[in-house]
Amino acid sequence: MNVKTIVVASANPVKINAALGGLQRMFPDVEFKAVPVSVPSGVGDQPMTDAETLEGAINRVQNACEANQNADFWIGIEGGVASIGGELAAFAWVVVRSKELLGKARSGAFFLPRAVTELVEQGIELGTADDMVFNHSNSKQKGGAIGILTDNVLDRKELYEQAVVLALVPFRNEQLYAVTSDNAS
Repeated sequence: MNVKTIVVASANPVKINAALGGLQRMFPDVEFKAVPVSVPSGVGDQPMTDAETLEGAINRVQNACEANQNADFWIGIEGGVASIGGELAAFAWVVVRSKELLGKARSGAFFLPRAVTELVEQGIELGTADDMVFNHSNSKQKGGAIGILTDNVLDRKELYEQAVVLALVPFRNEQLYAVTSDNAS
């Protein structure tokens, strides 16, 4: 079986498993070996806008690529929040890179309860705020806020894995997304 190496720009098992799960769903005939690497996002510990969250995912991929150049794919996953209509929505951006292509996608979003929102707005990272409000420990490496709020009907890995699948669309359709001399301008 064909084995491909992916560098995941995180040591968080949720992000590693989401990356592997998304790749396996899109490419079932390929075996993937994950190499986790802790790299900085270049943004705040808790990205507070859509743009900052995407920037963090892009930076993670770039830093992972520089840290380990021998891979088939590099994947950055950055969770963030954004204020929408006075409420705080949580989501993630996923960026996937190969030597030839770049794919980007955002996960679904959901609104946080007021108690969590207030803590995050005070500068506390979402995972820590969840742990404080819901009396959990290290929830960001488990089901995350979405797992807590849905009683694990949907967890953080599943939320991120779907975005990984979406970010892989260009890789399943290379002829439509590849940069050529005709469309490079």
